[in-house]
Amino acid sequence: MKLNDFEIGKDKLTILAGPCVIESMDILDETARGLKDITEKLGINFVFKSSFDKANRSSLNSFRGPGIEKGLEMLSEIKSKYNVPIVTDIHTPEQAQIVAQVADIIQIPAFLCRQTDLLVAAAKTGKIVNIKKGQFLAPEQMKELAKKVSDSGNDRIMLTDRGTSFGYNNLVVDFRGIPIMKSFGYPVVFDATHSVQLPGAQGNCSGGDRRFVPVLAKSAMAAGADVLFFEVHPEPDKALCDGPNMIALNDAENLFKVCKQIFEVVRS
Repeated sequence: MKLNDFEIGKDKLTILAGPCVIESMDILDETARGLKDITEKLGINFVFKSSFDKANRSSLNSFRGPGIEKGLEMLSEIKSKYNVPIVTDIHTPEQAQIVAQVADIIQIPAFLCRQTDLLVAAAKTGKIVNIKKGQFLAPEQMKELAKKVSDSGNDRIMLTDRGTSFGYNNLVVDFRGIPIMKSFGYPVVFDATHSVQLPGAQGNCSGGDRRFVPVLAKSAMAAGADVLFFEVHPEPDKALCDGPNMIALNDAENLFKVCKQIFEVVRS
């Protein structure tokens, strides 16, 4: 799948990475600059990720982001300054065409992955549509969700695994899902940071355990994933959203390097 000057899902690792939510221009800029330097040094395809609105939060008082208008302005500035493609989420069908003016990949949040109108609206933008597998779905069920997009005239699709609900406030990754979803003919993304999330575990916010991000990311490479997704922050413990499961920018290079090595071994 062609994106700008590279191909997703071929012989080179692609990484989608950036802060969970847009907190400030300074944090966006520092993270984008650091990740661009790392991925260029390692020879990895890079797409910058951040959300202008985190609509699915544990509490009404949780930080959500700057909103669509201001958020897209900030993402557009990062895109232009660092010459990187952008991936961001939409939550309503009406947002699709607006977001498509800036984003190169439109992401469908896991909890909304079955929403037909949302998938159709994303498809009609002509952009790549990244559908995140709901925590409540088996990987086999993603085939029909991809079909909603392809039947709407867009076969530029990626499918993302981000763990499956296991009891209360816990997610478990079944790596069989990667080859199952790859069999549908689309690049498969593994979301290594949301997979260690503990949804709603702290009552008014989600918890997480970033210690397990490296082992899951490396395992996904061994299982044949085409793309990795990481939420990255200069200081995760001070982040306003998903801090417990984000990785620190300073730790990104070593992890990306090992993941690339495994990716290349599997491809060889």
